[in-house]
Amino acid sequence: MLQSLGYGATDAHKPLHELRFERRDPGPTDVQIDILYCGVCHSDLHTARNEWGNTVYPVVPGHEIVGRVSAVGNKVTRFKPGDVVGVGCMVDSCQHCRSCAEGLEQYCENGFVGTYNGEEMHSGGMTYGGYASNIVVTEKFVLRISDKLDPAAAAPLLCAGITTWSPLRHWKVGKGQKVGIVGLGGLGHMGIKLAHALGAHVVLFTTSPGKKEDAMRLGADEVVVSRDAQQMQAHENSFDFILNTVAAPHSLDAFLVLLKREGTMTLVGAPAEPHPSPQVFNLIMKRRHLAGSLIGGIAETQEMLDFCAEHGIASDIEMIPIQQINDAYERMLKSDVKYRFVIDMASLKGNT
Repeated sequence: MLQSLGYGATDAHKPLHELRFERRDPGPTDVQIDILYCGVCHSDLHTARNEWGNTVYPVVPGHEIVGRVSAVGNKVTRFKPGDVVGVGCMVDSCQHCRSCAEGLEQYCENGFVGTYNGEEMHSGGMTYGGYASNIVVTEKFVLRISDKLDPAAAAPLLCAGITTWSPLRHWKVGKGQKVGIVGLGGLGHMGIKLAHALGAHVVLFTTSPGKKEDAMRLGADEVVVSRDAQQMQAHENSFDFILNTVAAPHSLDAFLVLLKREGTMTLVGAPAEPHPSPQVFNLIMKRRHLAGSLIGGIAETQEMLDFCAEHGIASDIEMIPIQQINDAYERMLKSDVKYRFVIDMASLKGNT
């Protein structure tokens, strides 16, 4: 078994701490990766604290992983030792259902295997994530990271980037469209950058007037304070698409009425408590759509990474040592980060 050192949780009410654990030995189609950087996602916090009620302890979070290949199996053809690669939210899927056949592994009918807190397809053991020194992943779920991208700033693209890219692409966002982004956080700031690069007229919705300057820097054309009824009313019936990134319960009706006839609002934030139910008339009177979206498939994630490399897009990050992860969680709850924490895993290796 491959020995690994990481940070994880053994209880919902205790801080993350150093853990030693074992990963499977690399097989013929596996890629072994020394982890360089790992982004910190709100899902990490939800899982560490069992806020979704499905955590199996011990859990080692982290699914925004960039690292360097250290070894490959004898059937691996796409990667070699020394390559800089990424691993996102999935490390496996059944590979034979309709969704997998269509390159939509995130909707695997038999359930994809999460990078952490997931059950491995073959061994039946639990998966452990990227707050660690290394990881072993089957080749199909490993992604190329262009040398045009800063590897640390590329790490959050593996979750925050693809979570916003996938709905923007699915609903064909592009030139001539008016697109709203609700919330300016880890997801929202990527939504602005990507929608802007796709050519849309981008409007940020925020509860904080002080975020206007930063939103414009990121690529927003307009900023609307969502608590200002007059500002909101001025945009009624005008949006082709709204990407709602907020991970806390709030009124969806306030945004549904801003959509044009047949416009769509897609939810990508995952609150621990449900949103208030929207008024049906706000949907049926304009044939509006309320939808959801979950990360993206492997091919789509590679497409996003290549698009970001071509357009010079990466996440705005604050680098931290692994020893500050518990403080980072508390700051994340207060939205005290612009806009994604990334762990420098050299801080972990320095303690081995």
